[in-house]
Amino acid sequence: MVLVLKNHEMEKLLPYRELLARLGEAIEIAYREYGNQVAVNRPRSRMYIPTREPKTYYWFNNIAGIVPAFRAMALRIDSSLAREVTRDGKRREEYPGDYVGLILLFDTETCELLSIMDDHFHSPIRVAATSALGSRYAARPDSRVMALFGAGEQARAQAVAFSLAHRLEKIQLYSPNAERRKRFAAAVEAETQCPVIPVDSAEAALRGADIVNASTNSSDPIFDGRLLEPGMHVTTIVGGDYRSKRDEADQTVYLRARSILVNTRVQVEQDRQGNLYELLQAGRLRWEQLHEMGEVVTGKTHPRQSPDDITLFKNNTGMGIQFAASARLLYEEARRQGVGTELPSELFLTKREGVWSP
Repeated sequence: MVLVLKNHEMEKLLPYRELLARLGEAIEIAYREYGNQVAVNRPRSRMYIPTREPKTYYWFNNIAGIVPAFRAMALRIDSSLAREVTRDGKRREEYPGDYVGLILLFDTETCELLSIMDDHFHSPIRVAATSALGSRYAARPDSRVMALFGAGEQARAQAVAFSLAHRLEKIQLYSPNAERRKRFAAAVEAETQCPVIPVDSAEAALRGADIVNASTNSSDPIFDGRLLEPGMHVTTIVGGDYRSKRDEADQTVYLRARSILVNTRVQVEQDRQGNLYELLQAGRLRWEQLHEMGEVVTGKTHPRQSPDDITLFKNNTGMGIQFAASARLLYEEARRQGVGTELPSELFLTKREGVWSP
């Protein structure tokens, strides 16, 4: 039977901290297999066409990957609208209205379709688990203070994941809306058991921080790279693509970083991603300065050489191996708890009789 899982069903399967702890372990396994050329990942592919509405596009997104450790192949697909807007003086990309966002999970030994899942719940948790993994390898081991930019579901997941990865003593939170950041700070403090201090400016958030985490939907840089201090580790999550230059970090951040982590170099080039791609094309950065996460996890490269190094993880793309990890984890837990709706496997199966090739 094929198990259908909706967002609200997956949200209730595990306590949030436990979910992110377990997913963090699974994501590390996925990247280790990828770094050892065992797991397989296809670069993210997007297509856009303009609609009748100004600055609004039809958007199709697909991501695929295989992680043999989980006997899992995952395909993420989205059919949606994307709209460019300006809020609080910053460009953003928003996705108005209802949309189709699915993950198909396959068993790589039996070839069967195991599950059809909503994809939305997966996004903040797998992005956060990946960001926290990068910080474990690139941040200073004695990191205790995090500057957090953002007050949405991505920022929530990042705060919890980083509180699991590091012995944080304080989170300094900034987002443009004062009332929202105050409410968000109280909620995240309860969830992380770490003091969360809402502050009035990007400068205040950065002051004294060891880790800087940008988890916004901004298409433009959200702080001045000149404010970074020696030893900081920076994480950004806006990757951007060929249609729209989007980047939470200005060029100074990239130029001050001793090393730059990415999920995959190919996506930087294929999607001409933001300030990073421009600096590489101009020869102000070298491709050799980019470290892929799989290389870092397998010990092939070491992003931090000194306590004073500034390191950057541009969490630049979703990867199919991430979805294989999160989908297999949530599928197994849903099966254990008897959650979800079952559909007959025969609906999705082509019988071999009379069929000689896929």
